Amino acid sequence: MNKTTGKRQASEVVTFKKWGRKGYSVFSSLHKVVRIGSLGVMYLLHALPSNAATNLMDARRDTLDLTKDTHPVGEVVVSAQRAPVTFSQVARVVTVIGKDEIEAAPVQSIQDLLEYALNVDVRQRGNFGVQADVSIRGGSFDQVLILLNGINITDPQTGHHNLNLPISLDAVERIEILEGPASRVYGPNAFSGAINIITGTSDHSNVKVRAAGGQHGYYNAGLSGTWVSKHMKNFVAADYRKSDGYINNTDFNIGEGFYQGKIMTNAGNLEIQTGYTNRGFGANSFYTPAFPNQYERVKTTFASAKMETGKIVHFTPSVYWRRNQDKFELFRGMVDAPSWYTQHNYHLTDVYGTNLNAWFTSPLGKTAFGSDFRSENIWSTVLGKEMDKSINVPGEDGMQFTKSDSRTNFSIFLEHSVYLKNWMFSAGLMTNWNSQLGMKWNLYPGADVSWNFSKIARWYASVNKSLRMPTFTDLYYSSPTNVGNPDLKPEEATTLESGIKLEQKGLTGHVSWFHRWGQNMIDWVHQPDETVWHAENLTKINTDGIEFSARVSPDQLLGQKTFLHYVEVSYAWMNQNKQSGIYASRYVLDYMKNKLDIGISHAIWKHFGANWQFSYQDRNGAYTQWTGTGYGNEVDYKPFWLADARLYWKKKGTNIYMGVSNLLDKTYYDFGNLVQPGRWIRFGITQQIDF
Repeated sequence: MNKTTGKRQASEVVTFKKWGRKGYSVFSSLHKVVRIGSLGVMYLLHALPSNAATNLMDARRDTLDLTKDTHPVGEVVVSAQRAPVTFSQVARVVTVIGKDEIEAAPVQSIQDLLEYALNVDVRQRGNFGVQADVSIRGGSFDQVLILLNGINITDPQTGHHNLNLPISLDAVERIEILEGPASRVYGPNAFSGAINIITGTSDHSNVKVRAAGGQHGYYNAGLSGTWVSKHMKNFVAADYRKSDGYINNTDFNIGEGFYQGKIMTNAGNLEIQTGYTNRGFGANSFYTPAFPNQYERVKTTFASAKMETGKIVHFTPSVYWRRNQDKFELFRGMVDAPSWYTQHNYHLTDVYGTNLNAWFTSPLGKTAFGSDFRSENIWSTVLGKEMDKSINVPGEDGMQFTKSDSRTNFSIFLEHSVYLKNWMFSAGLMTNWNSQLGMKWNLYPGADVSWNFSKIARWYASVNKSLRMPTFTDLYYSSPTNVGNPDLKPEEATTLESGIKLEQKGLTGHVSWFHRWGQNMIDWVHQPDETVWHAENLTKINTDGIEFSARVSPDQLLGQKTFLHYVEVSYAWMNQNKQSGIYASRYVLDYMKNKLDIGISHAIWKHFGANWQFSYQDRNGAYTQWTGTGYGNEVDYKPFWLADARLYWKKKGTNIYMGVSNLLDKTYYDFGNLVQPGRWIRFGITQQIDF
């Protein structure tokens, strides 16, 4: 039930100016028409109604003039557009994984959690959050924009580093996923979708301690806390986890720390965040099974500041900086290294940028405008152009960067939305300039429409154009088995989407169809008789997809506690048509063709409960099988079922659990010749103390 305060305005209408984030069941008990002011939110994707209890963020700092825009309580404000828009009007698919689901999920990392999200494909390159490639709707892992509390943290070197986050799963309040192109909202590289990870939204002071352990020498310990005062909120989290690995050379150790502060003033609200992660892991067969004893060490530092101010015209300026330092060893510790291998690969990327978003309401609707400046820089031993003078590699005695490159990206945004009874129309565009493309400006428009044709159902449609710049790896990486291409063009796509959404208390869902016309798609490919991968712009790849999701919550549907908390089912089908000749594809054409996810949460007895996750995955594409002495035949990826389970006891801030990954002990492959872990059992305890 919401902790809601308000003021009665009339005998039949109640207008609330503050509200919490823990649900809105209190409104139903009033038996009155209730209205709530729009919440001005920038760069934070919000939720499907099934998780609406977790989506109402810091309303006290976002409340607008109630006389300008009011909405029925069932409509949650989302930011799938440049300006805030209610959920019933938004013409996109936005999914949220809320805090309660995260705490109960039978997973140990953000990557594991995303494994069960609708139309999200996670290809694990290391277990328990070590490294993973994440894609949406058949795109590649370089085509998804990752945000931390609304700030772009995407890595320009490679999408392999996009989830090098300074936070553990325990620090996450919710994860919000926007499916489909989002360049019009977030800029370049939001090609096939965007994932926003939210932390530190608790409104009360608390401390949380966690410890877990399990098979294969797995150990995890974490500490987090929130301190709230009248004008300030502070969130701090630290985490360490390690394992000996499930097979040879899959060991890892990860340490991370994170701080987030919010200061509320009369002039506006300032949010600051900073974090650091240091992770080392055995990279068995990451890039080639010929040398399975690979190793990687990654250090990532991140900081940002964002201000929210203005009452008539709402401004949200932000600045950010992110550094990622990567050391890759083809032969771990130089053990058994051949004479031709003389040094490891070292990379350092520095990204800094500033962003401004502004919007206002008028009798004609909502208008939003803004700009984004981003500078991407790399120093490396293998990626980039030859430097006139070498520089030292930080923390590595005797090693020097010999190559580098830089590029600047500038985007301008404009959008306008109109609301007419049960209809919503929105149109906007992004114009983009990149220093690697000369002086040319490119336009990326989009338009959305939705129609509430009943109280619980609505039709929506959208068409949007998006782009993705090649990474520095695409442009420059060269090895005996891979050759980059400095002449790559940006990939572009136009996506058409339509569907129907259903929303009523205790029952939500949607069905949708989309078609994406992709041009100049970037992929690592080779001819059937070759063994060297080349980065190329594939001429055209068209993608068709159909998806369905439904969630039933008997507790809400019946208005009373039941044995079954919820059942959630989602299914996605995709097909891609490539028109560029006969190539073996390393990434673009290895898409998830069929994906069925089932989630069940239920009580057992008193404070005992269980959560189950099942996933059927059928991947298109193939990989060249390693025979132990050389490459053999092309082998198709085989479909498989995954099952994870979590049994827990929870009472007054204490949560004791047993989790099992890959319960059925299936042998399966996410990528190439690297077999994924079998059954993995772990135990843990979490204790939260509220003040």
